[in-house]
Amino acid sequence: MAGNPLRGAGYLLRGAGMLNTPGLRTFVLIPLLVNIILFAGAIWLLIDQFDVWVAYWMNQLPGWMSFLDWLLWPMFAGLVLILVYYSFNIVANFIAAPFNGLLAEKVELRLRGKVDSGDSWQELLRMVPLALGREIAKLSYYLPRFLLILVLTFIPGVNLLAPLLWFLFGAWMMAIQYCDYPMDNNRVSFGQMKLLLKSHRMTALGFGGLVQLGMLVPVLNLILMPTAVVGATIYWVEEYADQPDLQR
Repeated sequence: MAGNPLRGAGYLLRGAGMLNTPGLRTFVLIPLLVNIILFAGAIWLLIDQFDVWVAYWMNQLPGWMSFLDWLLWPMFAGLVLILVYYSFNIVANFIAAPFNGLLAEKVELRLRGKVDSGDSWQELLRMVPLALGREIAKLSYYLPRFLLILVLTFIPGVNLLAPLLWFLFGAWMMAIQYCDYPMDNNRVSFGQMKLLLKSHRMTALGFGGLVQLGMLVPVLNLILMPTAVVGATIYWVEEYADQPDLQR
């Protein structure tokens, strides 16, 4: 597969270095607040309902399998954590989508001095429903693949590969999620955006993989959303923005 995962990861690190840039701080603040509020809610929900959810899944097992409780409990506990983790990301990105698009635009303006979207507040307001529509497109792409890996997680033998599959899937979806903001601003279609990332898949997986790992680190995960948006915009500008054959 083409690309370089270290280069992809480097874009995220460079994004972190730009967070405090004058002129960007205001646009970093809203995605950051969305992340903090929803993360706090996810933690509260886990603390309050974790045992209830795991017990529910355990109770669905037939009585003759009770001798496997010691083995199945950690599997169901992991399933609960995965479901909360991915649900949190879906909700957070859906709410913050218009603000992330605006942040990506400001970063691109700083890097290139131009962006192909409109520059008036009326144009930005008009783009809000389009940004939410794009999130629905990403969700439609994401859910069938999520459910497929979820099913594979419960198939004996195949489930040995489940941790690797979850990581690769999460890395790919993080690349799609955040690279889509600058590409959408530049009117790159969702289908073409996927083709661009696939053309250098290892770079995309390096970027998305580091985003995913950062999501697992307390405190760091609070600033990861704006960091990933900025990093993805640098990624777009340096890898794809000047390609002459883009359909916009």
